[in-house]
Amino acid sequence: MERELLVVDDLAAAAVGLFLAVEPASVALAGGSTPRSFYEALAKVDYPWKRLEVFFGDERCVPPDHPDSNFGMAREALLSRVPARVHPMTACDAAAHEAELGSVLGSPPALDLVFLGLGADGHTASLFPGDPALEERSRWVARVERPDHARLTLTLPVLSAARVACFLVSGREKRDRVRDLLDGADIPAARVAAGRVLILADREAAP
Repeated sequence: MERELLVVDDLAAAAVGLFLAVEPASVALAGGSTPRSFYEALAKVDYPWKRLEVFFGDERCVPPDHPDSNFGMAREALLSRVPARVHPMTACDAAAHEAELGSVLGSPPALDLVFLGLGADGHTASLFPGDPALEERSRWVARVERPDHARLTLTLPVLSAARVACFLVSGREKRDRVRDLLDGADIPAARVAAGRVLILADREAAP
């Protein structure tokens, strides 16, 4: 499948521009450090926030105030500042979150826009190389056991049902993985087959 690469000087501004172009009614947010400046910029944008359903691509099974919480970071940077409808994974209950996805978005759940990261090992959300969750085809949410924390993650059927999936990538250490993603190499991120797959990369991450 075709993947678009857009190399930008300001990753946060480019991500805000994409968000406004897509005009999503539903979105899944990424965790990690890269999207934080994007969320802070997005919080200043005039948008019909009350109609936006906010989900997460993945979450660690930690309290919302834990420094590793994706929801905690997004709440601080964005969600405490806008009146969107937020559906966190903080209960770490895969079946309950799957039911919530279905009740809000229908079956199968199709998000308008998904923001994703790209790990040094090629993982995205919490879909890691060799993990059984990567092969899940019937469930929409899976629990993943990792050395640091257990996690919940959206599965490939949900990520690939999205209208637009956008990878936010920064740093020279990600350059080889961006090339792998563009080439469709055997990495988890390359299995995301949304309607449109876009890679927003800063100049250091661009291959």
